[in-house]
Order: sequence, then structure tokens, then C-alpha cells
Amino acid sequence: MCGILGYIGEKQATQILVDGLRRLEYRGYDSSGVAVLSRNGLQIRRAVGKLAKLESLITHSPLQGHMGLGHTRWATHGAPSEVNAHPHIDSTGCIVVVHNGIIENYQILKEKLLKRRVQFKSDTDTEVVANLIGYYLKDGKSDPKSLKKNFLTAVKKALKDIRGTYALGIIHTKLPGLLVGARRDCPLIVGLGEGENFLASDVPAILSHTRDVVFLQEGDMAILSPNKVEFFDDRGRPVAKKPTKITWDPIQAEKAGYTHFMLKEIHEQSRVVEDTLLGRLNGKKGTVDLPEIRLTPKEVAQIPGVRFVACGTSWHAALVGSYLIEKYLKIPCQVEIASEFRYRSPVLAPGTLVVAVSQSGETADTLAAMRLAKKMGLKTLGIANVVGSTITREADSNILTHCGPEIGVASTKAFMGQLVALHLLMLYLGSVRGDLPKPKIKEMIRSLSHLSTWVTDAIKCEKEVIKIAEAYCRRTNFLYLGRNYNYPIAMEGALKLKEISYIHAEGYPAGEMKHGPIALIDENMPIVAIASKSHVYEKILSNIEEARSRGANVIAVANRGDKLVKQKASDVIYVPMVPDELSPMINVIPLQLLAYYIAVRRGCDVDQPRNLAKSVTVE
Repeated sequence: MCGILGYIGEKQATQILVDGLRRLEYRGYDSSGVAVLSRNGLQIRRAVGKLAKLESLITHSPLQGHMGLGHTRWATHGAPSEVNAHPHIDSTGCIVVVHNGIIENYQILKEKLLKRRVQFKSDTDTEVVANLIGYYLKDGKSDPKSLKKNFLTAVKKALKDIRGTYALGIIHTKLPGLLVGARRDCPLIVGLGEGENFLASDVPAILSHTRDVVFLQEGDMAILSPNKVEFFDDRGRPVAKKPTKITWDPIQAEKAGYTHFMLKEIHEQSRVVEDTLLGRLNGKKGTVDLPEIRLTPKEVAQIPGVRFVACGTSWHAALVGSYLIEKYLKIPCQVEIASEFRYRSPVLAPGTLVVAVSQSGETADTLAAMRLAKKMGLKTLGIANVVGSTITREADSNILTHCGPEIGVASTKAFMGQLVALHLLMLYLGSVRGDLPKPKIKEMIRSLSHLSTWVTDAIKCEKEVIKIAEAYCRRTNFLYLGRNYNYPIAMEGALKLKEISYIHAEGYPAGEMKHGPIALIDENMPIVAIASKSHVYEKILSNIEEARSRGANVIAVANRGDKLVKQKASDVIYVPMVPDELSPMINVIPLQLLAYYIAVRRGCDVDQPRNLAKSVTVE
């Protein structure tokens, strides 16, 4: 969940580290710190709170050096405090470590080290890693001339003792030309430069310095010097790594004039649709081209069911995907919360396709659920936004969403990309299996080809949403209602409001209102109802009337020209009419905007809501 960064090269390290951490702050902002190594020794600055606190500290007390480590923390072990902030140093003062992940057996290791009179200063699991490396190095009584070899040996020994997840950056204060990175179940990349190299949790941190990156795989270790990087696999064997060329424009990771990243990313959704569809649709032939899906036509034809595993917003997207597949292909689907799937004993028929949906491609529970499915001998397919992420590497097949970096913690454009990718998956399966007639596929492709225009049109509701947000921003509870495809969108709208405004909100299938939630309804409980035209349109109108008759203020999302809804709802947000199966991509936009503007009116930190981090890479 934390962000880590390392630099070794010819330039001053401090500003590179701080600038990179600013682009990683979405991964955690409880505290931050940097350690810079120079000829005069090690210098460390750490601060509690957001990165601005660290920047202020460095301004008043600068650091000089050409090598260093940086960290921005989302606390798991030990409360946010300066002593618990990274980087951490071992008791000898020689080993410096930054860490993302959780060391599950840290207490056992700590007790063993305490018996050997190793001293600890923090409450973190990370300090165990530094002290374990220091212990093995000291225990080896190494010859100073062999320090590099013995240091690397100590690192390897320590990693063998660790049980849990990690992405690590490690330096030794007496080895100023060496930076070590290692990963297990947490993302870590190496950036390759000219006379300099980088270690980072995510691409945006180093994109202004290099576009050539290597994504470390499970158990990999990287040894960086200014002019060389060596890679080793989980058995310690040297391996060659081919770099990936990142095509993101650095400006994509900036706000581009918007007040918040979240607002910028909402407005980018039209382009996301275009980029995710690019090169994948052939309207004339009525085909969907997804070369990343490595299933034979026979395997596709024999799929008895689809099991989705996902968390949070991705789970909502997966629900929409399941509705599409069951309606048009008649393939049974189940959507699992990944953290539940992995800890029960799921029963899956042979041949079931397991689809893991994750924005980052690193979500710990989703990754573990996918690995469980692979152990069961099932085919897996990953839907993710990050090229080279763990899920995309380990899944048998993939559909990448091509959304570019999403910096706002509350996912918007990545959710849009997932919905489009799931629509493509449905069309692909239907085409290969013959479940969808060719004319129907062509019709759906034509609709998808027009989707980006409809998304742009839907964002025009923004001015009306601002007025509604001003009217309702001080309410403390909301109930979101939807049916069919738009039940998951109601849940997504409620989640967005909860995430960034801290208002309690629940998303419900509208037909369930009379089975409990109706008891909550009064003049203080606003209802957000998705009432776009569909075969359940009249049903949702009845639900609106039921709410209004009990004093509720109803905010309805409806299609332009719908005068009937205007008569029944207190406020209406209008969006363009689209085919029913595409309505989730349109109806979610006003809900994203509503959550955003309510949060802004309440003075909330929209891009970095409390207690949340962008990539949930720990349990």
C-alpha cells in the first residue's frame, strides 16, 4: 500500500526522490521520509502527515548525495509517527530499508533478534527486515574487502526467513554505489536511465526521467549501480530482463489545470473509452479482436461458467459484466468478493473461466483468488490497467484497459475502462461460441463505437450536478437505488460518496426497498434513483413514488426529455439515451460528479481520502 522509490546516479538524489514521492503519494500519506547517502555519510529526514511536511523539513534542513531511498506510508503496523516512518535503519546504523507490504512473521523474527540483543526503535514490521539483514551481515564477520558479496548474501538469507509480502529498497551505508530491490506479492519496477537507475512502486514516479522499465517478477532481486542493473530470480540465478517501453505522456500524471485529479479523470473517460476500444472492433466483419485472450475456440466453446473475483469498485464492474454475459450468452456467472473467495472452499466446475478484475493488477486479495483458481487447474483471465502488473503476468489471458495512470484514490476512469473491457469480453465470447448472431454483434459494435460521444455528452450534466451538490452537501445519509444493470451502478455511486465525502451511503436493488431500507426513509434521507429508460423503467418509477410518499427528496438520473420523471422526483440529472446494456457507462458519470462536488463543498481531501490508498497490495 505504501510507495517506495530509490535513486542511484550522477544527480542530486533528494529532489528526484521528493518529486517521485509526490507522484506516489496516492499510495499512502500517513508519513513520508527520505534517506540520502553521500561521502559524508547517511542523512535521513522523516515527517508525519502528507508529503508537504517532509518537503518543508528538507527546505530548512537540506540533504546532499547522489543515492537514496524515499517512502510514503500507509500504516499497517505501528501508528503514524516519525519513529514509525520509513526509511528504517538497523541497530548497527548501516542497513537502510524502505518497504511496502506486510511481514506476517515479524513478531517471531523480532523476538529472536531481541534475544540476540538486537535493539529496535519502532513498532513496525519493516524494522525487522533491516535488523535481520544487519544481524546476518554482522554474524558473518565479513572481511571489509568482501563487503558487497557478504551484504548481498545477508539480504538473501533475510528474505528466506521472511513470511509475507514485500517490495523492498535496501542500501548499505558503506556501499555508496549499490542499491538493492526485491519483491514478493507487491509491485516493484526498475527504471533504466543513462548513468542513473531507479527503483519504484509505480511508473508515474519515474516517468519524467525514463520510459524504459523492468517489472520485477515474484521473488526477483535487482542490484542497481549508476551504470548497470543485475537481475536475479527467486533461486538466486542471474536472469536477463527485457525492458518495457512506457508510452504514457508525463502530463497524464499531472492535473492539467483541473482542481483535483479525480475531476480530471472523470473528464478523461471519453478518451478512456476510445483507447480501450482502439484496434479491437471490426464493424464490417462483426468481430472483436482480443489477441491477449489465449484460449482456443474449443476451450471457449466448452466454458461451463464464468466466476469473477474482484474487490470494491472492480467488484461492481464485474457485476455488470456478469449481467451482460448471462443475458446475451446464457453462460452462468458468479461474482465473488475476492477476500471471501480465497478463504472459503469454492466449488468450481472444470473448465470454468475465472476472471480477475483489478485496476492496478496488484490487488492482494484478487491476486490470491486468481492464484487459487490456477491451483485448481482453471483458466484465468485478468482485466487490469497496468501493463506488466502481477495479475497481467500470471493470468493465462488478459484484457488491458489502456486508461493511463489514475492518481485519484477513488476510481473513476479505471472503472469506465473495466466496463468497456467486460463488454468486449462478452462480445468476444459470444462471437467465438456463436451465441450471438452476427447482425447483433455488428449492432453492438456500432453502439460501442459511439460510446465515447455519449460519455462526452453525459458530462454536460455537470452544471446541474453542482447545484444539486450545494443543496444536499450537508446531509448525513443517502440511499442509492437501481435495477438490473444499474443496481451495481447504484452501489458504485454510494461507494464514491462514502469514499470521498465521508457521508454514509448505501446502494440497494430498488426492488428490495420494501424489505427493510424503506424504514429509513424520511425527509432527511435523500434518495438517488437511477431511472433511465429500460424494461424496468416503470418499476423504478414506482420506487420513486414510494420514497416521495414518505417525505424523501429524490434525485433521479434520467434520460433527456423524460417529463414523467420530472413530475415525480425532487431533482433530475439528465443524461443521453443509450442502449440499455451501455447505460451503466453513462449513468455512473453523474454519480461520480455528485460525489465529487459534495465532497468539495464539505471541504474534503478528494484525491487522498482518509484511511484509503490507491492500490490495496496488502490484506
